[in-house]
Amino acid sequence: MRAIKHIHNNKAPHWVGDGFYVKTLFNHLDNEADFNYQHTDPFLLLDYGQPTTFAPNPNHENEPHGIGQHPHKGFETVTIAYAGEISHADSAGGCGIIKEGDVQWMTAGRGIMHEEFHSPDFSRRGGLFSMGQLWVNLPSAHKLTAPKYQTLKRADLPIVDLSNIENGQAIGQAAIIAGEWQDTKGAASTFTPINMWNIALHSAGSTTLQVPNNHNIMILVQEGTLLVNDKSVSAGSLIQFTAPTVTDIAIIDFDNGQSATQVSDSIKLTYPKPANDKLSGDKPSSSIVKLLLLSGEPIGEPVVGYGPFVMNTQAELKQTFRDYQTGNFVK
Repeated sequence: MRAIKHIHNNKAPHWVGDGFYVKTLFNHLDNEADFNYQHTDPFLLLDYGQPTTFAPNPNHENEPHGIGQHPHKGFETVTIAYAGEISHADSAGGCGIIKEGDVQWMTAGRGIMHEEFHSPDFSRRGGLFSMGQLWVNLPSAHKLTAPKYQTLKRADLPIVDLSNIENGQAIGQAAIIAGEWQDTKGAASTFTPINMWNIALHSAGSTTLQVPNNHNIMILVQEGTLLVNDKSVSAGSLIQFTAPTVTDIAIIDFDNGQSATQVSDSIKLTYPKPANDKLSGDKPSSSIVKLLLLSGEPIGEPVVGYGPFVMNTQAELKQTFRDYQTGNFVK
């Protein structure tokens, strides 16, 4: 079982533009001794916008809430809508609107300009808004790949049941955005091995997640309270697990033409039965625990970044700024 190293829950919220009220739960530019890019590789940044209510915006056609055109290079952005709607448009022709449970996956690669706003429909009516955005690093071999855009609709995400370890009954589900769950492949195409799962637990009981033992692992608790490896955690917490060690790395053996199965670590999730409800058994609860699991095989390359650009060397970063300032950024 992969041990918990630390539970982070002390980040202050801030605005990105005027449409996204988020907590930056980790950032590759941070240099904390026990929590830096070495511990999150290949994930560079996670902004999480807890549920926030927006009033209708009567001037949305001229002044939509969000953030206007800005550049990115050297990584991918992954935006997940949890409530409300987000519209996207970029310089490579990618565009779309995502709603609750949908995902937009943008590969900035060699350079892209994009904008993100509340959708026109959501702007007109207002309401509850919540989202998350990840930055996923690209290895040096793919830093200059062509930009692309993937729209992953909620209905198209593979769903797997999470079984109670005691009786086999389903106590929740996981939507596999990226990576794989046993034989179920995620919807997104990725450049390096990662897992990204939206998890919802609806009934009392315990279940076990299997994650490759050479991955960095984190879990964001979005709603509710649960036990993770028998430790209580609540909404707004980011769980950092211990880093993989040399002995954790799965060794692939090609002797006799056979390859070894990837070795995995386990993580135990427990949806506790309410203390005042001794008769509920495994019946669905009125409250749902929601989580986002992130795991990834570390790229293990130098990272040099500033603002919206993430490269491997200072020379590459300086050239990127020169290209942007001289109009040679997007061709």
